[in-house]
Amino acid sequence: MLCTQADGMKLTGTITKQEKGLNQQVLDKLKVERERGITVAQHVPRQEWRQVPAKPNRHTDFSWEVARSLAACQGALLLVDASQGVQAQSISVFHVAKEKGLTIIPVLNKIDLPAAQPEVVAQQMQSTFGIDPADVIKVSAKTGKGVEQVLHAIIERIPPPVGNPADPLKAFLFDSSYDRYRGVISLMSIQSGILRKGDKIASCFTRKKYEVTELGIMHPEEVPTDCLRPGQVGFVACSMKESSEAHIGDTFHRVGHPVEPMPGFKPAKAMVYAGVYPVDSSDFLKLEESIKRLSLTDRSVEVTRETSSALGQGCRLGFLGTLHMDVFRQRLEDEYNADVIITAPTVPYKGAFLSHACVLLHRDGKTSIVSNPTDFPEPADFASGGRAKAVQEPIVKASIIVPEKYFSAMMELVFEHRGTDLDWQPLDVAGEASGDGRVLMHAILPLAEIVTDFFDKLKSRSSGFASFDYEDAGYQTSDMRKMTFLLNGKPVDALALIVHADKAEAIGRQWVEKLFKVIPRQLFEIPIQAALGGKIIARRTLSALRADVTAGLYGGHYERKLKHLQNQKESKRKMKRVGRVDLPQEAFFDLLSK
Repeated sequence: MLCTQADGMKLTGTITKQEKGLNQQVLDKLKVERERGITVAQHVPRQEWRQVPAKPNRHTDFSWEVARSLAACQGALLLVDASQGVQAQSISVFHVAKEKGLTIIPVLNKIDLPAAQPEVVAQQMQSTFGIDPADVIKVSAKTGKGVEQVLHAIIERIPPPVGNPADPLKAFLFDSSYDRYRGVISLMSIQSGILRKGDKIASCFTRKKYEVTELGIMHPEEVPTDCLRPGQVGFVACSMKESSEAHIGDTFHRVGHPVEPMPGFKPAKAMVYAGVYPVDSSDFLKLEESIKRLSLTDRSVEVTRETSSALGQGCRLGFLGTLHMDVFRQRLEDEYNADVIITAPTVPYKGAFLSHACVLLHRDGKTSIVSNPTDFPEPADFASGGRAKAVQEPIVKASIIVPEKYFSAMMELVFEHRGTDLDWQPLDVAGEASGDGRVLMHAILPLAEIVTDFFDKLKSRSSGFASFDYEDAGYQTSDMRKMTFLLNGKPVDALALIVHADKAEAIGRQWVEKLFKVIPRQLFEIPIQAALGGKIIARRTLSALRADVTAGLYGGHYERKLKHLQNQKESKRKMKRVGRVDLPQEAFFDLLSK
């Protein structure tokens, strides 16, 4: 069950009123969660209500976290804001829960707000999800109104776990963390049997054996118990030394009593990649260790080492989306005091390439996948005779919910970002005043178009009222090109981009202007160029610093001054031929942070 109300935890005695007053965000413990108002890490607090165990989990905004949370549940609360109505993210999470066969309890929150329209939003839930408005529970988490009714509904509507304590032990691992003293701490859902301290258990995946040294429930902090029974979710410490041994989706059983493993999870597939480098190159080892520790609590992040001639040593990270990337960056800064430079985000591209000298994620027959712009082949390396149209880029099915009066602005935004297959339907019930209703829009968008500033434009053009969500829709063939930037004729690998041919010139000019503003002037003239293949498509020239070589002269003929000026000009010409432009890390930080 997914729970989002601290009042429910207060009513069940999980926390006291004093604790709630001191810490309103009981489960949102991370700094990034409190600042952004989102849930990043899931929690599994056990709650007791009238002697019937209820173990609500908090769902997150990340699809893989949501899937893992739902795997340990028998039901879910569909929480909708009474003032904002159904959001695009609510629709996707609802369908995930339905596919898993969970019992869903519709809850309408924030009914105490002046802008709340509980009856209208209940009708929205009926038209969108097919939910009977009579089944919707109206609550206010702020005042506590209706929260007790939610707890009653959880007990009455959601079926109890079906596991039998007499059956062989079957424990499902759906999350893990690392403790420097106890090793890997596993979060397990007991499907059948009883798990006790001192039991010897084994993994169905690795076949390794462990002894349970500590177990218990979350209340919401760790509370040791004698055993875990079917239907319970708890933490297990079993002297597991390496985090790689805790495979998400693994099934554990008692040694000597093997069981059929559970289906597990579909591995998380990274959709957005970026390079992460320290501002001070000497801090790489510290940064790498910080990334390693943080990725232990977020197993959906892909991590590989990479080296840039401009930025030095760093890591190439794969994320589920741009919000995931931004949250990971902020957690590095908040929890590990890391000062980092993150390169422009990119997405994985497929292509039939003749040359495989570049670093590839994997090869599927004759198709290779490239996620680093530096490794993107030149036109001559394409198997289709140098045609970049052989490249396939990832696409997504986007869902946008927006007030009707912003509909035309959203249409323009979608088409500006190469959107296709746009369709829409009214989301609100009939009878509302024209222009006051909301519209649900669907469109196919290239993933590369939404990993930059798409979301900012969406919020700006809708005055903050639009909500946005997307799901993977495969790949499509596109005319993609590799853009490089040259300083004094020499490429800067960290600034390479993969762009669509139709937008290459505009993007090239935009980035050249950015570089022009952040590059420090040198003693020689610096041409700043954007190149597409062998063709220069944008250029600015940064003028040289000039010393006044005639300041010490007085009187005499003007030819004396001209001679000094000619000597200076010739020296600068030589410096330009051999001079090298070294961008300081601060310049990269200013450029890429914008």
